[in-house]
Amino acid sequence: MAAELFLCRGVSWHREGPVLSLATPEGTAQELSLDQAAAAGPGGVDLGFRILSQFGERYCLGFHRVYGPDAREHTPCPRQDTAARGYQCGPCFARDDLRFMHDVHRSGVEPAGLLSYLAQNHWLYVATFADGASKVGTAADLRKWHRLAEQGAVVARYVASADDGQIVRVLEDAVTRAVGLAQAVRSAAKTAALALSRDGATLDGINAEFAGSVRALLRDGLDLSGFRVIDEKWVAPSSWSRLLASTGPQLYPHSLAAGEHGFQVEAMVGAAALVLIRGSEVPFLVDLARLKGQRIELGRYQSVVPEVQEASF
Repeated sequence: MAAELFLCRGVSWHREGPVLSLATPEGTAQELSLDQAAAAGPGGVDLGFRILSQFGERYCLGFHRVYGPDAREHTPCPRQDTAARGYQCGPCFARDDLRFMHDVHRSGVEPAGLLSYLAQNHWLYVATFADGASKVGTAADLRKWHRLAEQGAVVARYVASADDGQIVRVLEDAVTRAVGLAQAVRSAAKTAALALSRDGATLDGINAEFAGSVRALLRDGLDLSGFRVIDEKWVAPSSWSRLLASTGPQLYPHSLAAGEHGFQVEAMVGAAALVLIRGSEVPFLVDLARLKGQRIELGRYQSVVPEVQEASF
């Protein structure tokens, strides 16, 4: 297989399974399936790559123009520049319609296309991860299922349906203030939690308790219209059971900020991959979100087998 150069745009989930979203040097979007069930031949998906970025360096992923609920246009960074904030250079950030998304309910500033996008139904959810850490979040109607899959929630419940994206963000802020639920959990923390995952019943109980507290707040503690309280459980991909049932996975000890890496992807939860390295029987957990914004070269690379001991509990 000839080596191929790409800018990684992160892990995305479709109903068919997870993919690594990539862009060629010319900006053409491509996807690499990470779905073990769809792998050609026995075993998982072979993924080998070399990091081309300088250590700690991320590159701009371009900008979006939004025209409506299901209409948006992505433009690659014209200068292929390094990222100055998040995953964007300064000029691309200034041209990005999505930059207004999370503050529109406070600022009242939004492009016309984004206003149309926000006018669709939105969902408020409570997500719980493998160690019991929980968060409140929002999803647009067209991204209702996919948002939680890409978040890597082990258990989640939708607690409200809002008329639009501005109302749902007011609800989200109110939940954070009153219930204490954060609005973000770091990808690295989600991956680390999978190494010592709590049992499913415990996680479901944690999620149900938080969701109940949020619904009680929404019913009795807010003077706001434009939403309804709901109780709907999110259904995770069936493939997640393989990772969640794995015995003694270790955290991948090599930094994805540099070097050559190669392993077989056996299962995914969100952006976390359960992998096997050739020459080792110990399963490892890799946070593939670390590749977002990195320039990589795909090829027949292999990770060095680390000296680790299998967990004894």
